[in-house]
Amino acid sequence: MIRTGEDYKNSIRDGREVYVNGEKVADVTTHPQFKPLVDIRARIYDMAHDPATRDVMTVTQDGEVNAMGNALPYSQADWWAKRRATDAVLEDVGGIVTRVGDETVGEMWSLFDGADVLSEIDPQFARNIENHINKVLKTDPFHVSANTDPKGDRSKAPQDQDPDMLLHVVKETDAGIIVRGAKYETAAAYANQAFTKPTIANWGNDALSDYAVGFICDLGSPGLKFICRTGFAGRAPAADYPLANKFDEVDTIVIFDNVLIPWENVLFYRHTKAATFIRATLHRYSAFAFVQRNLKLADMMIGAALFNARQTGLEKQQAVQEKLATLAVYREGINAHLTGAIALGERSPAGLMMPNQSLLYTGRVLACSQLHEMMHIARELCGGQICVTPDAASFAHPETKPWLDKYYTINDEWVAEDRRKLLAFARDMLNSDYAGHRLTFQLFAQSPPFAHLAAVYRNFDWDGPLAFVKHAAGLSDKVMGKKTLTRGDSTISRWFATEAPKAAE
Repeated sequence: MIRTGEDYKNSIRDGREVYVNGEKVADVTTHPQFKPLVDIRARIYDMAHDPATRDVMTVTQDGEVNAMGNALPYSQADWWAKRRATDAVLEDVGGIVTRVGDETVGEMWSLFDGADVLSEIDPQFARNIENHINKVLKTDPFHVSANTDPKGDRSKAPQDQDPDMLLHVVKETDAGIIVRGAKYETAAAYANQAFTKPTIANWGNDALSDYAVGFICDLGSPGLKFICRTGFAGRAPAADYPLANKFDEVDTIVIFDNVLIPWENVLFYRHTKAATFIRATLHRYSAFAFVQRNLKLADMMIGAALFNARQTGLEKQQAVQEKLATLAVYREGINAHLTGAIALGERSPAGLMMPNQSLLYTGRVLACSQLHEMMHIARELCGGQICVTPDAASFAHPETKPWLDKYYTINDEWVAEDRRKLLAFARDMLNSDYAGHRLTFQLFAQSPPFAHLAAVYRNFDWDGPLAFVKHAAGLSDKVMGKKTLTRGDSTISRWFATEAPKAAE
């Protein structure tokens, strides 16, 4: 059944061993570094019960009410519903949170599509993934993703250095496998479970590797240690850094010190083909929610920049309008890719509805590769005052308040306090330590830029351009080898030929 926020908080009070700033944390739900995100995740759970939001946050399947984010997508309508639910969360909390479940649970659906690959190893593995997908629906855990290892010296094979640099199996038992190593996992310290899998891409000739293992890890398991990076919450007053104090998603290196993974939680093991498959298809669903966050970030940048331009009367200048239009083009480019990915959705091997893979992955490249440029344009539009404005305490101090009121008040519509709030918001979004962290996170969170482009290469429909040039240049069929292409072979051409008439009707 769908949990409440309090159910979630109680579920992570399990004695887990969490460290931050050299301190052992007694309760992640109340510690100041974790509490803001724990409270937001609790709010997301409560939104499924709130009369104002429960309809958009839930779906009824087989007589049961499930969280929209966890529900498998079978139609385009399902993806529109997921998109509305994500927007509802971001609007409700007033900012962007990424690793809260909907952006990570989709990774398991890729393995659901790969049941035939898993069955080559052991039919039980395919049953395990199906069981876990159903379990996520029914028990509503906070599910995250574990990808990145410390890696060590990448010029050496894992076996030629400290073997723990990559997570691996050290022993098999009747109860399950014993694993050692470490993984970096955003939000792991305050989540329930993680889909844990390898990051290695080149397995060479090693078909049966102890490093080729994927499983669901209960984050309350004995033997786990959570060593977190220093958070941004509490470093500076919330009035001056409203985003850093509320929306910092704490990253953690999770130490696996001989952790037992029960056999029913093992999704693949000692099979590099399965590991290669999951790396190639990992984000075929989860990239949608990830890219959707960039759309909301674009809205935040446009809103902050436009308010700053309007309050000082610069909106009428052509140079300012051009920069605002550039931000709008970026925003609508992301929007178009997300919308097109739904409209041209594809049926997956397991019968699910995938967002159009080429449009989804090219949208991710657009959103991530241009983000730093858009942030710089937003900085220009906000002006230099975002880096020189005094703090909130100075605006409140009786001896400095009159002067700051004088110089920061523009008119009856824009008084000093509203200008201070806007400048603080823009500074935290664009200039702060938190802003730099978010930019790097967005660039690498799902995979590095070269992997983004590799996903495009694997999923772009090359047949359409080849067929067009073959026809336009009058080339013979021989140039295509064994495959003969005709015009209209591309996904979009086929859609216009078959689906567009249906839509018109």
